Amino acid sequence: MQQLEERGAALARRPDVDEGETRGRRGDLIAMLLEVQKRDGWLSPEELRRIAAALNVPEARAWGVASFYGAFRFTPRGRNHVKVCLGTACHIKGGNVALQSWERTCGVKEGEVSADGRFSIERVACVGCCAMAPVAVVNDETRGRLTPMAVEGIVRGLQGHER
Repeated sequence: MQQLEERGAALARRPDVDEGETRGRRGDLIAMLLEVQKRDGWLSPEELRRIAAALNVPEARAWGVASFYGAFRFTPRGRNHVKVCLGTACHIKGGNVALQSWERTCGVKEGEVSADGRFSIERVACVGCCAMAPVAVVNDETRGRLTPMAVEGIVRGLQGHER
């Protein structure tokens, strides 16, 4: 929290802009939202209030900006986050089967976090790896040509790394 307050104060004192300009500048707000999400993995209501206060902007503005951009999350993710592609190529090549395999193997439905906090699954439109369809991005690593057996092997590997 102190870091956010210090960052807000530093932004308000920047010599390259007028005092009035610094209040609620979208770039500063987005920068702080990104910092908090990188640190915490999501934006909690408490953090959004703190960011708004640090930048001296209405809380509704912080929520408005954060909810406009699809990159911001308002719920925590599991320690292992899976983005299952269901774009056209992945859909044709069995993306729905891959999604069902992830859900069954991880014990969690798309859009949720497993009870133990280990896994979360998200449906995405396209990850840009159509030649490898069906595809999932697991903890920022792209995995392609997924079959139910491949999903089971990936999950076993993730579980082994947690021990």
